[in-house]
Amino acid sequence: MTQTDGDRQPKVRSRTASRVAAVQALFQIEQGHEGAEQVINQFNRHRLGGASSEYAEGQVPEADARLFGIVVRGAVARQERIDALLHEILPASWPLARLDPVLRAIMHAAGGEMLAADPAPARVIINEYMDIGHGFLAGDEPRMLNGVLDALSRRVNEPAPAAPAEAAQDGVDEAPDSQAS
Repeated sequence: MTQTDGDRQPKVRSRTASRVAAVQALFQIEQGHEGAEQVINQFNRHRLGGASSEYAEGQVPEADARLFGIVVRGAVARQERIDALLHEILPASWPLARLDPVLRAIMHAAGGEMLAADPAPARVIINEYMDIGHGFLAGDEPRMLNGVLDALSRRVNEPAPAAPAEAAQDGVDEAPDSQAS
């Protein structure tokens, strides 16, 4: 989540900080049954930015408030689709509701970004949320997260199957023209 430049203090990456804050906000939305806009406003007033460069007491320094809002709103708006995709990916013995809520929040944030109209490259999204996952998760959860995010990116980027009307239209185009003469 941080970059270092020689012996200087670590430098916080604003886009990563925004994603950390988004995960925290999605966790709060789920656990507190609060609305997205209410939580976004709380974060913008009390947690984002600030003079501190520490992730102490819920602060998220150097966060890009615009990206934070986009990630949270996108994850909430697309949650039904994200959950359906995760349901397809996760083993039956590990339904989404059984997962740690922080792990779910990370998956929702990443899924929301992957499904956005103009997403960052999937490898960037996966790397960013893996960095975040390592900060919050332990044991086998980061490895599971990596597999789920990889599968999710493949599902999101699959070409949509042809609609039945398109297939029927293809058949009409291939009909011989000799009967029309």
